[in-house]
Amino acid sequence: MSIGNSPSDAPDAPDGPSGPDAPQSVGRALAQARLAARLTVDEVSATTRVRVPIVQAIEQDDYTRCGGDVYARGHIRTLARAVGLDPGPLVAQYDGEHGGRPAPTPVAPVYDTERIRPEPRSPNWTAAMIAAIVIVVAFVGFTMFGGSRSGSAPTAGHAPQPQAAAQTHPTHSTAPRTAPAPTRSAIAAAPAGKVTVKLATTGESWVSVTDDNGNSLFEGLMQAGDSKTFTNDKRINLVLGNAAAVRMFVNGKDLGPSGGDGQIVRTSFTPGDPQAG
Repeated sequence: MSIGNSPSDAPDAPDGPSGPDAPQSVGRALAQARLAARLTVDEVSATTRVRVPIVQAIEQDDYTRCGGDVYARGHIRTLARAVGLDPGPLVAQYDGEHGGRPAPTPVAPVYDTERIRPEPRSPNWTAAMIAAIVIVVAFVGFTMFGGSRSGSAPTAGHAPQPQAAAQTHPTHSTAPRTAPAPTRSAIAAAPAGKVTVKLATTGESWVSVTDDNGNSLFEGLMQAGDSKTFTNDKRINLVLGNAAAVRMFVNGKDLGPSGGDGQIVRTSFTPGDPQAG
């Protein structure tokens, strides 16, 4: 049953300081803004792709269903925009009430395939000299044995037969040469034993990136034309607020747009052939 727009639909205020000077909780602010916008919980859920139980829990200041602080911040931002609030102060208030925002983990240097160039090799003069000596010895031996054969007298009763010069002609293959088909896989360009994810945005999207230990690599709003690259030894976890605006390149392979317009996508990748985790 959907939650209506009447004042009785507002969630009960959580325990805490009361009075005119008491700060309003994050969940209470979201609930009141939703009612002021004449939106039901079902309508907000359909717009933001945040499930109804999670919306109801957040309005009660219960974030246990979110799956962690990173996802809670993302839900607060999404719900705030849906009901017409500025998400910045609400996220800052959430951080202040839950131990502060974790320091971002420095991103490791990105593997750059364009910098790899084969080193020039110096000529192997020893091998060249050996080859030249072999050619000279073979030529001298052929000359000596060939001269002794040509100077021998022909056997009586047998007229010398002229030897036909063997003329060799290079053979040309008439079969057309086919160029090897280019492979669409770019896994060889990714560093061995690591996972590399590049995000390129064609529109505005909120993005959260964490490593295998849950450490934040990036969290924020990416504008159209932005590009960010992340790498890790084991796993990279992604939360994309507007999947259609985010193009993913995983381990050197172009996976295209991450999802539909306005869709929230949660996925992860590990080293090797990119398979969504």
